[in-house]
Amino acid sequence: MSGLVARTLNGLFRSRWGIAVVIAVIVLAVVGIGRVFSDGRSTSPLGNGSPAPEISINPADDDSVVSSDPPPTPRTSPGRAQPEAVAYAFASAWADHDDVTAKRWLSQLQPNATPRLTEQLRGADPAGIPADRVIGRPSLVAVNETMVNATVTMDSGKLGLRLVAPEGYWLVDGIDWTPT
Repeated sequence: MSGLVARTLNGLFRSRWGIAVVIAVIVLAVVGIGRVFSDGRSTSPLGNGSPAPEISINPADDDSVVSSDPPPTPRTSPGRAQPEAVAYAFASAWADHDDVTAKRWLSQLQPNATPRLTEQLRGADPAGIPADRVIGRPSLVAVNETMVNATVTMDSGKLGLRLVAPEGYWLVDGIDWTPT
């Protein structure tokens, strides 16, 4: 009988169907063994497993993430524009791209942009700007005293601006576009 089994297995390994059957048996065996060792818990990435543990923060703990400190207030030098005004002026100049040369468009942005951003925008084609006008006031989120993230609602999306003021003089240092 063992000779018959050996000849049958030998014949199986020589055909494509036989190899497919052997691979299927091996895969099923591995999956079955995996289920035995997982204690019945699903490891599916689709969320069939156990829920995530609850996270709680005790405000009385000194090392908690919650802080009783007030949020940072952007610092502006006397006589200089506030970050909201700089963000609005930059966004308005950015959207003013019809019938202007690239050089003229960049010169409109330059008073409210850092030298680094101005250099990054050099050579950009203003015809590719996806917005035509500002339709909302900038909303600001202070990161610290010298950095603010602003979001300006435009007619076709949102213009994200990173403003910096290491010496109290606010300038746009980075831009991001999110179409609607």
